[in-house]
Amino acid sequence: MKLDRRLTPANARVAAAALKGLVEAEAYVEGEAACVSAPLTDICRDPAGDRERQLLAGARVVVYERVAGWAYIQAAADGYVGYVAEKALGPVVTPTHRISARQSHLYPEPSIKTREKAALSFGVQVAVIGQQGDLCETPSGFIPKQHLTEIGTRADRLETARLFLGTPYLWGGNSSAGIDCSGLVQAALQAEGHDCPGDSDMQEEALGEALALDAAVEPGDLYFWPGHVAMALDADRLIHATGHFMSTVIEPLGEALARIEASGYPLRSRRRL
Repeated sequence: MKLDRRLTPANARVAAAALKGLVEAEAYVEGEAACVSAPLTDICRDPAGDRERQLLAGARVVVYERVAGWAYIQAAADGYVGYVAEKALGPVVTPTHRISARQSHLYPEPSIKTREKAALSFGVQVAVIGQQGDLCETPSGFIPKQHLTEIGTRADRLETARLFLGTPYLWGGNSSAGIDCSGLVQAALQAEGHDCPGDSDMQEEALGEALALDAAVEPGDLYFWPGHVAMALDADRLIHATGHFMSTVIEPLGEALARIEASGYPLRSRRRL
């Protein structure tokens, strides 16, 4: 059985204890729980290698190895495996809220006139421990209450996707600073309460039910090409993060289908949750 390396916590030195007998490694470990403490961090295939995906502050991970400033981890939300900067991790926290605006800011004091400490993307999870005026206090600083929603609150997938309109396209991106096609779909579906893998091929395999390519369109339907995914906004339009425009855009369905097929990638499948 061939295991997907993106979802299999095993390298040449260590592997998850549950994989003993399935993969070869020098050691099998249970791993330790941690949370992302940096506003945003890359998941890399190799230490200091190219970005494959990203994790936002508050995301839970299991750490299997720490070496030379890098941590070999598996993300709890979607199972993605790779290396993150060790300094981007901190202890486990129990979040109470998440950022529901496209982007917010973290302030060192309860005043929006102070210099911000960091930008926080949609989806960042935080633990609110108090409130002063319109600013909610977290262990790291203060965030406008207007930009927060309680954990467990569900958002419409299309409304979430629309939040990212104009966001620059970024390969492997998962934030308001830059996002790719599968990152956009993952953000939209997770905000609605669905489990969602990180890459488009995984999404095509795991999400919803298959549709005929010419089936009537419903808002939220997913369109898959080799290496790309888009979401139907309505019967006539798609919303997607695309390298063609280097942005998250709304595009007429017919034009998108024709343009992508002309580039050598005909529509491969459609799915509906």
